[in-house]
Amino acid sequence: MLRFFQTKFALSEKGAKDLRNGSLYSALTNLGMMLPVGLFSVMLNDLLRPLFGADAAMPKVMPYILLVFILFIVLYLFQYWQYSSVFLSTYAESATRRITLAEKLRRLPLSFFGKRDLSDLTNTLMGDCATLEHAFSHAVPQLFGAILSTGIITIALFYMDWRMALSILWVVPVAFLMIVGSKYIQNKAELTHYQAKRVCADSIQECLETIQDIKACNKKESYMESLNRKLDAAEQAQIRSELTVGIFVTSAQAVLRLGLASVVLVGGELLVEGEMDLLTYLIFLIAASRIYEPLSGTLAHIAEIFMIGIPIQRMQEMEAQPVQQGERSYALNGYNIQFDHVAFSYHTDEPILQDISFVAKQGEVTALVGPSGGGKSTAAKLAARFWDVNSGKITLGGRDITTIDPEALLQHYAIVFQDVTLFDDTVLENIRLGKLGATDEEVKKAARLARCDEFVARMPRGYDTVIGENGAILSGGERQRISIARAILKNVPIILLDEATASLDVENETKIQAALTELIKNKTVLIIAHRMRTVANADKIVVLSDGYVAQQGKHADLIKQDGLYRHMVEIQTQSMDWALN
Repeated sequence: MLRFFQTKFALSEKGAKDLRNGSLYSALTNLGMMLPVGLFSVMLNDLLRPLFGADAAMPKVMPYILLVFILFIVLYLFQYWQYSSVFLSTYAESATRRITLAEKLRRLPLSFFGKRDLSDLTNTLMGDCATLEHAFSHAVPQLFGAILSTGIITIALFYMDWRMALSILWVVPVAFLMIVGSKYIQNKAELTHYQAKRVCADSIQECLETIQDIKACNKKESYMESLNRKLDAAEQAQIRSELTVGIFVTSAQAVLRLGLASVVLVGGELLVEGEMDLLTYLIFLIAASRIYEPLSGTLAHIAEIFMIGIPIQRMQEMEAQPVQQGERSYALNGYNIQFDHVAFSYHTDEPILQDISFVAKQGEVTALVGPSGGGKSTAAKLAARFWDVNSGKITLGGRDITTIDPEALLQHYAIVFQDVTLFDDTVLENIRLGKLGATDEEVKKAARLARCDEFVARMPRGYDTVIGENGAILSGGERQRISIARAILKNVPIILLDEATASLDVENETKIQAALTELIKNKTVLIIAHRMRTVANADKIVVLSDGYVAQQGKHADLIKQDGLYRHMVEIQTQSMDWALN
């Protein structure tokens, strides 16, 4: 059973146990609510005996008062156990589910994120988890509990009188057949609503991320009109979905209520014919007033139970994604990075790198240059195993990097991307990300080397200034310098610089290059740049074009050749002479 729950509902082992316990306690709670029926029947039997001359003595009241007190205790315990095993455990499982998915995302290669947009992943982590949280706290255990308790009560009712039992229970399969039979229609309506909500979420996130461009292109009105249409479509889809579900659920609940009427009619007929006594009739009437409550509540959430398959499937697909694996303990013979006939593509029909071979040696600066789209950034990210190559091999210190755990591998890398990611925290903590546990003095020393102290001094609280989401209060060059400070603080054998100075003015670029000169001594440095003067002093220049190595060598040698590198240098030289007329 536990394995079934884990597989069917994407639960942890503890979550499966909690669902089993929650279902059992829900059943006990439902059965507990029937205990007053049994108590009332016993009490009624004792009260009626003197009237029929069976026993002239009046029944004692105290035993019944004691039984009522015990009944309250039992009901309280059942309710408490149900609440703990259903609601509290569901919330704990929801937290576990989110953490598990986040850990899974952390271990997935970047190729996975290229196939899924941010809104989609955010909705899975937050929206889908919230959907399952509500379903498993309000619907699923109650459904299993209702089925189990109704089954037990059914046995008891048939034992007392099979005819009256049928008069109570015939409506149950009819009501559930109505719901199950309409499952396709309900699912279709709810799926349309679900997809419309996803479209709205994507559009809202897109608006927030591109608001600057929308305003700059004077597209506010047209964009908002489009968003309003999507919101209207989502609203209409929700109305249709709720109406569809409501029609079938309300009809099924109405059918359930017919059971009480059939008990009255059948019981009255049997009572008149003398085939049943009054006490049994009253017991069945009271039972009919209680037995439908858990079933009716379950029917109200049945559509939600039908629809949990969609978020569960999405989570299971994410869980099934292969992760990059490798050894965490390994030995390296130096820190040379070698590309050996490497080929790579994000999509099978769009090759990015084809038969790439070069060596970035320890203690040297290797520059990757070439036209946009030539594969420079891809090559740098492959060197850090953000993706795995399609063919060929990349080695670090003679060791194939696909045999090394990605997190263990990245302990040797400091990376400065063109697009910097910062957090809504202080300058100090954003830099400390490069080396968790670094002292304030170590962080400030790295900041000074990266020329961060110049703009930090102008901030109201200096290094303790909160810089906003993704460094909202900083300029592009200032964000870039914080990223470089992280790399300096990390102080590892391999440095990857992807357009690290692209957002800097000439003066600051010169200053940071001086700091980087101290940083890169005896280290393996792989730098990507478009400014030819930035890479002119590199120990090796690798020219990538259309996914191939077009040229490689020193600046002095390449400039003498009639090749792509000299052509790029000449074009940049001409562009520097350009001026407005």
